[in-house]
Amino acid sequence: MQDYIKRLLIAGLMALCISLLFLGGKHSQAEMLDIPELTSDWVWPAEGIITDLYGTRHGHHKGIDIAGEYKTPIHSVDNGIVTKSYYSGSYGHVVFIKHENNLETVYAHLNKRNVEEGHAVKQGDIIGFMGNTGDSSGVHLHFEIHKEKWTYEKENAIDPVLALGEASVGQPVVAMAKVDEVTMETIAKLRLSDDIAIEDRHGNAKSAVKAAENSGHNSELKHTVKSGETLWSIAKRYNTSVDVIKQKNKMTNNQISSGSVLIIENSDENKYVVVSGDTLNSIAKKTQTTVGQLKALNNLSSDTIQPQQILVTR
Repeated sequence: MQDYIKRLLIAGLMALCISLLFLGGKHSQAEMLDIPELTSDWVWPAEGIITDLYGTRHGHHKGIDIAGEYKTPIHSVDNGIVTKSYYSGSYGHVVFIKHENNLETVYAHLNKRNVEEGHAVKQGDIIGFMGNTGDSSGVHLHFEIHKEKWTYEKENAIDPVLALGEASVGQPVVAMAKVDEVTMETIAKLRLSDDIAIEDRHGNAKSAVKAAENSGHNSELKHTVKSGETLWSIAKRYNTSVDVIKQKNKMTNNQISSGSVLIIENSDENKYVVVSGDTLNSIAKKTQTTVGQLKALNNLSSDTIQPQQILVTR
């Protein structure tokens, strides 16, 4: 009789363990499936080119990297509260934001932080500027997402593509836009190398450079004014001046309104996209500059550069 009871108890315990494992697996899957819904209104945090994805470097890379110009504005992907804002030896200048959907985002390697711990931010607020601080080999944003909160072990890390949409290395992204809203303006502005292909909304692959050429934006770009922008901030973004923008658009004053479209002179000749095999020395020769000038213009602390990194050359 005692043996029979023992067998029943063992069988019951085994059934309970199996049930817990099954329920735990289902719960995790459900959480993962909920991420796109929780972040359906999120936007990309910066303009640039994706240079690295989640899970690379033997699984140690727990975010996504976006390379861009030095001091490119970094935006909050959604409303939230700043939980941390400090300088780290690894992250450099870094900002953590807790969002209403219980996810926490991380923005690392910034040149400068605009917010402090406890600040409330709205979607699109500029929380800092792209830099090369901390354990970084080039100007870029390292962006992470964590369930509930960031931890040192990063066991709560989530692949950002679950929140922002499918992405690949070499793909251009636009700040304040979803992943499928890549514009010809941005492609022309970034002057992508001819071996990078993108897909349009119908799934047709095309050369980024040819797409930009076909769009007719070789010598000029079109910029749609966003809320809070000024002629000065737009001129700084495109490496031009307020007077040049006013002359190009036949403006008599500095007044602009959200939603209006400005024609901007294309200054792409002052930018270079790093390709595999490039060195600062080879780029200096191609662009008729020096290694020292390139490092100073791009705030580089070493000679290390990465494919698809954007360098200012003038």
